[in-house]
Amino acid sequence: MRKTSNTLFILLLIFMNISCKSQSSESQGISGKITWLEGNQMPMISDDGSATPPNPKGVPVKRTLLIYPLTNLADAKMEDGLFVQIKGEAIIQTESDENGEFALELSPGRYSIFTQEEGGLFANIFDGEGNIQPVTIKEKEWTKLDIIINYKAVF
Repeated sequence: MRKTSNTLFILLLIFMNISCKSQSSESQGISGKITWLEGNQMPMISDDGSATPPNPKGVPVKRTLLIYPLTNLADAKMEDGLFVQIKGEAIIQTESDENGEFALELSPGRYSIFTQEEGGLFANIFDGEGNIQPVTIKEKEWTKLDIIINYKAVF
């Protein structure tokens, strides 16, 4: 029995080492969760007069995530809440899993992050200089980026 316990312990350590390797202290990149939010997000008043808040967290979704060099609004065209043209090409892409979670190793630098939707690319955060979904990756640091896809939500 002791030999089996030791073997299981060693296998567990190996598994933990492999699963943690993507976010080791020697690498850097982005990780986070992608969720989908749609419909009326305004609080509703029920028959008894109490307010029922909407679910602002959304539902985890599987999506393709595209990473571009830092992109400005001047270098993109938007229609119906989605980007339909972006100057330049994506550097890399990855998929989130069924729980919406993703992790991607990236070189230090500044990037714009988009999700692939049926009608184009989605991003809804901008900085004061007009850069689209800007993310800065620093050497040996992992940046957390949670994305809520909400172009079909009403607030």
